[in-house]
Amino acid sequence: MEDLGFYEKGKAVEAIKNGETKLDGVRPINTSGGLKSKGHPVGATGAAHAVEIFKQMRGRAERNRQVKFDVERAMTHNLGGSGGTCVVHIYQK
Repeated sequence: MEDLGFYEKGKAVEAIKNGETKLDGVRPINTSGGLKSKGHPVGATGAAHAVEIFKQMRGRAERNRQVKFDVERAMTHNLGGSGGTCVVHIYQK
């Protein structure tokens, strides 16, 4: 979150503790629970990210993880292999 520029260095932990990244926070992150909740199938992770963002932006995510506001822009970030590959996608309505 800090390396992507969402928070200054050293500030992300405090933001998490304050609930800013929760589903109903000002900056929801990993609304599906991330890879720890779904696993990390090689090749399918990026597709899962895109599907989650599509659902969030259309208001179609499951009730327990749909953000509470209209999503105009979103981002996915995925690392591959040993971190040698990084892909970032920006989505906009």
